[in-house]
Amino acid sequence: MANYFELYEIPVTFHPDQAVVKSKFYELSRKYHPDRFAQAGGTALAEAQILAALNNDAYKTLKSSDATMAYILKQYELLQDEEKYALPSAFLMEMMDINEAISDYETNPENADAHSMAENSLNEQLEMWENGALLLTTRFDNGDHSHDLLLKIKDQYFRKKYLLRIRERINTFAAR
Repeated sequence: MANYFELYEIPVTFHPDQAVVKSKFYELSRKYHPDRFAQAGGTALAEAQILAALNNDAYKTLKSSDATMAYILKQYELLQDEEKYALPSAFLMEMMDINEAISDYETNPENADAHSMAENSLNEQLEMWENGALLLTTRFDNGDHSHDLLLKIKDQYFRKKYLLRIRERINTFAAR
């Protein structure tokens, strides 16, 4: 797997400086743009196309905090594509109330209280997630690259994915 942090010459961090990321993206875009290698053709053009695609992937990843989190976890071989992760039962129990409120709303769309309760609870959970994830990722950025910390960050990653699926469920039903 290519190392986007090395490509952009920045430290491995969950919070890359977005101005630096953008600047490096444009610098490398100019340097490896395939049009600059069209006359050379062959191997030079193929390499430029590969590097341009790598630059695009790096930029797309490093400009998104969720994608950066997944990328770092993959770099440390702690996250697999399509991984089935078992969230803690205590978290799932907390989510049960939100899911029940959504089900009540889906059954009875006039029940604005159920919808409001689900939205408010979900927003609270997302805010708690944001605070918890920030504490953990900041510890990493400050030098703690321990396996235990990375496993906690992985748990946070999957919690957010779960919360965002609930958000999608609410939004999908509300759009009907």
